[in-house]
Amino acid sequence: MRLSRHLAAAVLCTSSAALADDGALVADARATIQTFKKKDSHIEKFFGSAAGYVVFPTIGKGGFVVGGAGGEGVLFVGGQPVGKASMGQASIGFQLGGQTYSEIIFFESASSLSDFKHGNFTLAAQASAVALAAGAAANAAYEKGVAVFTASKTGLMYEASVGGQKFDYQPFGAKKK
Repeated sequence: MRLSRHLAAAVLCTSSAALADDGALVADARATIQTFKKKDSHIEKFFGSAAGYVVFPTIGKGGFVVGGAGGEGVLFVGGQPVGKASMGQASIGFQLGGQTYSEIIFFESASSLSDFKHGNFTLAAQASAVALAAGAAANAAYEKGVAVFTASKTGLMYEASVGGQKFDYQPFGAKKK
């Protein structure tokens, strides 16, 4: 009886800690959205037209010949947070340094959004991202159903490498796989 109470308390604490972590991640994602909108008001057209978008407030990246990157984000549909996403990237080639940056990926259609949700989405090495600056979004367009924007936060990275981003998605409230 006593063990079951401790176990129940541990589960509740773990669940509430996960919810608190999710809440902090959503707050960071919303702050990132505001930062992107302040840097370039033209990005608003993507927020208004996208079937959904995933916001990665902070992605850490580093490398010396072999590199990697990763971060956690939030998927928004209809402007509302619906789940948590993670991104991982590995690359090989000439690269040196480390940096952190934010990334927002807009999904043009329900089909591209569905691909993301079901784990059938990667950004290939050739995928291009728009570095966020005032006015950069004005001429940006969807490419293969997505538009990707990044904003550097800290660090310096020099690279001429080949690598792709792979994503995982978990709806809020769902059990981890």
